[in-house]
Amino acid sequence: MDKKIGVLGGMGPMASQLFYKLVTEKTAADCDQDHVRMVIYSDSSMPDRTGAILSGEYDKVYSQLLEDAKVLENCGCEAICITCNTAHFFGEMMVDQLKVPFIHMIKETVDAIARETPGAKVAVLATDGTIKTGLYQKHMEAAGLTAYAPSEEIQKEVMYQIYDRIKSGLVWDAASWDRIEEAVKSAGCQKAIMACTELSVIKADNGLSDFYVDPMEVLAEKVILFSGRRLK
Repeated sequence: MDKKIGVLGGMGPMASQLFYKLVTEKTAADCDQDHVRMVIYSDSSMPDRTGAILSGEYDKVYSQLLEDAKVLENCGCEAICITCNTAHFFGEMMVDQLKVPFIHMIKETVDAIARETPGAKVAVLATDGTIKTGLYQKHMEAAGLTAYAPSEEIQKEVMYQIYDRIKSGLVWDAASWDRIEEAVKSAGCQKAIMACTELSVIKADNGLSDFYVDPMEVLAEKVILFSGRRLK
């Protein structure tokens, strides 16, 4: 079995390159031919997903995302995934229009946490758009987990890390992150999901502990297994 995987990326570009790195590093391979065949469509022209959700203007993002997915289908991809958490709101809308399976990063992440720490209280660190959609909250409730969304003050810190730091090409703000961590741990959270791919970059670059769950790591492993390759 050697299935080709289509990756909808570019949201943001740093996250897409991290995802490819994760898949490569997590694959058990002795030569080039042992690695996953992937087509990465880095569509950096995709409108801001959070802005679309907060404004209620879904059509542009939805239609562009679906068009990109069809490009990947036409490239012979046998499954499609999205490396942007917020874009899963639109991904769920287009599933019925796809001819191939959609590997759902959010659901896979929640299921992995539920297996490891059943009934846990878990912080969702994400964009305002992802929080508003309730995507993680919905899947966590179904899995028996308790979702915790940061206070308004801490959510501003999270958005600052995403938009003013990583998306702007800067490194994280360590002092700001300390405030985020203190808040979610004080709330009794046993885990925190890095539910934005810019936050995945922060975890990877700064070696954060397993308290933080990176959905892109979970997705990378699922992609490897779906393709028929082996995990390292």
